Amino acid sequence: KLFFTDYGNAAKVERCDMDGMNRTWIVDSKIEQPTALALDLVNKYVYWVDIYLDSVEVVDYQGRKRHTIIKGRQIRHLCGLAVFESYLYTVNSDTHSILRINRYNSSDVQPLARHDNAREIHVYQKRTQTTVRSHACEVDPYGMPGGCSHICLLSSNYKARTCRCRTGFILGSDGRSCK
Repeated sequence: KLFFTDYGNAAKVERCDMDGMNRTWIVDSKIEQPTALALDLVNKYVYWVDIYLDSVEVVDYQGRKRHTIIKGRQIRHLCGLAVFESYLYTVNSDTHSILRINRYNSSDVQPLARHDNAREIHVYQKRTQTTVRSHACEVDPYGMPGGCSHICLLSSNYKARTCRCRTGFILGSDGRSCK
């Protein structure tokens, strides 16, 4: 799945398949300007920062179990969000501080470092990604991902795929080659 935020005409947090199909709103109320988003892949939770409401909130992948992690002035100007173990990590764009927020105890907010011009944060840890033994976009014997001549996107599950073409090309009738 692909998770993303949108604060155009109607602010929301959404999810869809990697090929853009099955688009679903998971949060569409009491939300104004969702910017940063992070996933807890193990427990299947979506966290986001709302810069208008000065809040960090969470829901499960279906949009249920919503609650506020932290709200208020102390978390103004947040951008970027990452989850690792019991903490959320974010950047305060006003003070250029990297913050650690305990996601189970909102009174535990720690500035960790200062980094000028920081706007995004990522946590790299091998165990944060689940291992998939095989998937529909694996490279075939001819070097084409999923048998697609340009781009292979996973679909509704890891065994299904959709082929797409780079700009200026059109997908052929075989659904795999680009012309």
